[in-house]
Amino acid sequence: MKSIDRYMARLIAVPLFSTLLIAVMLFVLDRMLGLFNFVATQGGPISVVWRMLANLLPEYLGLGIPIGLMLGILLAFRRLSTSSELDVLRGVGMSYNRLLRVPYMYTIALALLNLAIVGYVQPIARYYYEGLRFELRTGALGASIKVGEFTNLGSRMTLRIEQSKDKGRELSGIFVHASSQNGDWLGVTAEKGKFLATDDPNVIIFRLANGTLVHNRPEFKTPRVLTFTSHDLPINLPKFESFRVRGGRNLEYTLPELAKQGQRGATLEQRDGSRSEFHFRLAEVATMFLLPLLALALGVPPKRSSSALGVFLSIVMIVTYHKVNQYAADVGELGRIDPVIALWVPFTIFAGLILWMYYTIAYVPGGQPIGALERVFSKTFKAITKRIPGFRPKSQGGKAA
Repeated sequence: MKSIDRYMARLIAVPLFSTLLIAVMLFVLDRMLGLFNFVATQGGPISVVWRMLANLLPEYLGLGIPIGLMLGILLAFRRLSTSSELDVLRGVGMSYNRLLRVPYMYTIALALLNLAIVGYVQPIARYYYEGLRFELRTGALGASIKVGEFTNLGSRMTLRIEQSKDKGRELSGIFVHASSQNGDWLGVTAEKGKFLATDDPNVIIFRLANGTLVHNRPEFKTPRVLTFTSHDLPINLPKFESFRVRGGRNLEYTLPELAKQGQRGATLEQRDGSRSEFHFRLAEVATMFLLPLLALALGVPPKRSSSALGVFLSIVMIVTYHKVNQYAADVGELGRIDPVIALWVPFTIFAGLILWMYYTIAYVPGGQPIGALERVFSKTFKAITKRIPGFRPKSQGGKAA
């Protein structure tokens, strides 16, 4: 690499990876509170939150990598332009095509990484995430017993504990109610208790101390009452259904599986859904090869302008296109439009717009694709600031001084 290429690589690297890190952190923080509430409501261990977030990271990286690439290249060209370094490079005969060499090196590497993530890693991680949600809802993950609340262990046993100490090793204020299929029921209150493991993984022992046991059967005239100092109560752990196999949703299929499902699906609906998801992922990855052109067109502001309109517009464009793709994928999945048309027509329109913007700035003398928007933005900003009480432009302030 020549010195200018190394310089461009450094300019792009810092905003690219910083933006990617910030974007992923924002996605994680946005989801973290909801996961904490969900896990706490289901009574699961808090540690499962980090496992669920780890399985969501590939999805967040799939969204964050294009944004990071876009802003990394855009901010690098913006810095070159505002510091007049771009004018020097252009003055010595370096074209925009030559300056895009390093950005496209980043693009190829990140596009391959993103293809691996959305094509292989994300579907499997999504399946594991859904599996954790299933285990939490069914209690198969080892849901904790909530202090001061009635907890159902299966369909025939209810347990309530007043206090828990030493991480659940010392329990006090215990109430247990259990019933059987033949009509028996058992009610127990005890001062203290603790859980003990047995050789059978499906059975645990609840050792109770200083309590009263009430046992009743249909043939008993009156329930039997027993006072004890120590009593072992066996508890059959509820049996939970197994989680479904991977592939219950198109999001859980890898790209080769989607391609096979799109050709050999059992029903037309399955084939349309698989084809729609397949082309959606490919279109998202293919869009990354347009981002360097868009970043350059929006990152170079008009002369004598330091407006950040291009940064704002780039985020709006990439997010809007992503939402259009999602809508097109949904329409294609319903079978209303062929998935190829639904997803690649918007891609062609978006690519045409970007190529026009790049051609305008690279080959039209004095061309600026967002020059009109810059002027409208500047006039609007000045009109608003004039109406702000106490606001005075810098030039007027200098004359008054």
